[in-house]
Amino acid sequence: MPVGTQGTVKAISQEELVDMGFEIILGNTYHLYLRPGHELIKSAGHLHKFINWNRNILTDSGGFQVFSLEHIRKIGEDGVVFRSYVDGSYHEFTPERVMEIQSALGSDIVMAFDECAPYPCTEDYAREAMIRTHEWAKRSLDSHDPNQAFFGIVQGSVYPELRQESAKFIASLGTDGIAIGGVSVGEGKELMMNAVDWAVPHLPEHKPRYLMGVGTPEDIIDAVVRGIDMFDCVLPTRLGRNGSIYTSQGRINIKNNKFIDDFSPVDPECDCWCCRNYSAAYLRHLYKCDEILASRLATYHNLYFYRTLMIDIRQAIENNRLTEYRKEFLAKYRRQRASVHDEESRGEPAAGVSRSRRFEYDV
Repeated sequence: MPVGTQGTVKAISQEELVDMGFEIILGNTYHLYLRPGHELIKSAGHLHKFINWNRNILTDSGGFQVFSLEHIRKIGEDGVVFRSYVDGSYHEFTPERVMEIQSALGSDIVMAFDECAPYPCTEDYAREAMIRTHEWAKRSLDSHDPNQAFFGIVQGSVYPELRQESAKFIASLGTDGIAIGGVSVGEGKELMMNAVDWAVPHLPEHKPRYLMGVGTPEDIIDAVVRGIDMFDCVLPTRLGRNGSIYTSQGRINIKNNKFIDDFSPVDPECDCWCCRNYSAAYLRHLYKCDEILASRLATYHNLYFYRTLMIDIRQAIENNRLTEYRKEFLAKYRRQRASVHDEESRGEPAAGVSRSRRFEYDV
């Protein structure tokens, strides 16, 4: 799912998303509540009409933002009081309030209000947050609009017993789908995949499983192998705006001097309109001149790359050759036709990427 936090997938129009073949995008309850406001969106005919998107929309509950962004807040059993980053005003989110807002937005899939425990945190704190998440999940389920599909969220931080307990509890609620949350918050890939491994065996096979805020092409494939069905991440759009581009042979930094006179496409194996019509040298020129078109072209290409990746993964599943496809994709992807940022290989943020907890949302 491309991330359209504030009712827009940055640098891309809804018409272009349709042309690429995306069937669903993600919006964020917290940000849309603060601006322009859920009541205004409801009066416009709900979010679909407001943004001119006649396909599916999933809205996150806003729990990640409430617990991760740097606001003054007070957490209680009933909900959370927080301060708006827009104007400093105080607001309260309860499970019932969050379901009311998502109903006004009119999204097709709504998420339960949950507490995303920070990383690192103690097991005691993670347990308290998990218990609150479970109580809020029940209240969210009881108060959600029955016309909207409802997903519960598994929490438990990096503790196996908590992840297993949470997965069993959320599965017992009979929700339409189940998400694994509290990952991609700084814990590293090994612990993130551990969280998936601990939870998945306790989730029903016939309901969609959604890994929130993930991720890189490698992470997506590795999570699919583990039984995950749905993903969202800002990487293709955020990195594209900063000159980092996905190709069939690895990520490249288009700003590098090696592309000054590279008149071939950014990815010779891609058939998106960016690669069909523009060269790597031209794209580098646009970035160096701070032209808006640079972000538009790179973002379109990155989203097209992700869309193609998901199509290929589904085809591999249908052909019963997912394991072989994973090996083939990674062998080519890691050859890296042009070098990825050196800092990425050292575990540091690549260009335009922050390690802050704002990472998962394009704001």
